[in-house]
Amino acid sequence: MSDDWKLPWEGGCRCGAVRFRVTTPPMLSSACHCTGCQRMAASAYTLSLSLRRDGFEITKGAPVLGGTRNPPIHYHCPECKSWMFTQPLDLDWFMNLRATMLDDHAWAAPFVEIYRKEGFPWAATGAKHTFDALPGEADWPRLMGEYAAAGARP
Repeated sequence: MSDDWKLPWEGGCRCGAVRFRVTTPPMLSSACHCTGCQRMAASAYTLSLSLRRDGFEITKGAPVLGGTRNPPIHYHCPECKSWMFTQPLDLDWFMNLRATMLDDHAWAAPFVEIYRKEGFPWAATGAKHTFDALPGEADWPRLMGEYAAAGARP
């Protein structure tokens, strides 16, 4: 049910030059502990909401490519350089939004931790599921189903 998600959501970068709207519920929330995310975010992990691309629209400004120029593609605000979202090249219907870009993001909690093997031992999030790397392909439908039923809501 999308009613309990209180959609749509608004959000944007730190300076407000880029704004967006989310109109479909996330498929999953995750904390990524990979060293790439650590370096891009200057943090122990990133908190992402996996969304359908057709449920996301830029309403102001134009994000630019940043981070590495290799897949996946990372989008940033051209002014404040906030890392806003990531788009894999091979899944044009899918994206990962940095949850902290939402205006109201206090509710967002990781349901899955990925690349835990690369993470700091002290940076555990309490997520329901933890994986040393990515979950196996067969795990994704189950994880998304569990998240749809029991993931954190605004």
